[in-house]
Amino acid sequence: MGMTKTPVEIDDEALAAAAQVLGTVTKKDTVNEALREVSARLLRLRALEHLGAMADRGDFDEFLDDKDGYRK
Repeated sequence: MGMTKTPVEIDDEALAAAAQVLGTVTKKDTVNEALREVSARLLRLRALEHLGAMADRGDFDEFLDDKDGYRK
């Protein structure tokens, strides 16, 4: 994993809140974990959209007991 040193102004209150939620101690760890969390969230959202599209196509209908009544 590559690292880039970047001077940046950070909202202290937001940083403290993120550290509390993420369970991190240092600013560096908090920022890096927050970036990883945002990236993971995007992947989860894309996966959810994909599953929604599959459901709309009826890809999961074979698992339903009442297939005829489900889409009404």
